[in-house]
Amino acid sequence: MCRSTDVKQAVLARNDDLAATLRGDLARRGTVLVNLLSSPGSGKTELLGRVLARAVERGVPVAALTADLATENDARRLARSGAPVQQVLTDGLCHLEALQVRTRLEGWLPEDTAVLFVENVGNLVCPASYDLGETLRIVLMAVTEGEDKPLKYPTAFGSAHLVVVTKTDLAEAAGFDEDAFRANVHRVNPGVGIVRTCARTGDGVDTLLDHALEARDGAPPHHPPLAPRPHDHTVHRTPGDETVHDHHPHPATTAP
Repeated sequence: MCRSTDVKQAVLARNDDLAATLRGDLARRGTVLVNLLSSPGSGKTELLGRVLARAVERGVPVAALTADLATENDARRLARSGAPVQQVLTDGLCHLEALQVRTRLEGWLPEDTAVLFVENVGNLVCPASYDLGETLRIVLMAVTEGEDKPLKYPTAFGSAHLVVVTKTDLAEAAGFDEDAFRANVHRVNPGVGIVRTCARTGDGVDTLLDHALEARDGAPPHHPPLAPRPHDHTVHRTPGDETVHDHHPHPATTAP
């Protein structure tokens, strides 16, 4: 068990280092990375497509990476916006890592990109543990998923800089209790902003794009209680020559 934990922490620590380097490299070129997390079926691809198309209309240089275990379906859908898009195939991996993002960006990302949107694999567990070099982490949830979702996935919602409610046109039909949802979100992430959106009507699309641009321009971010933190690589030797690593707790292992 100890050895397995050490290996996991080493993987996360290496990812943290790569993410920090990538964040700095993007900042120097004036690009902000926005990491989008959600369950499958939340509608984030359709919403992202609307955000990209709106950015193109407004003359904002944006680009997107979209991740899936298989197929390039989402990349083709997003490319209809007119923005540069690349697909990342994870070959069964349930999340993106900073190295995958950095590798995909090399030689591809347009130099003038203001906002790079990264659509993570549809999953609220593993992706929450990996910093991709983002400045803005957005967690999305459809009104059909239930008001208690933030309590079931506290690491994802507790590490968000912004929470987005999707498919709000279905709220009445789904019996969605928005007050209960907001209370649950703020129970795990006090003070985080919540944006209502509908890809079908375009509601909230400009608001999301504006949030991304404000992050690019250096607006003070919300500080989520479970924000990814750098790992401490301190190594101590015990009398028996066993190696013990002292790490800062990662969000995935921090109690809500």
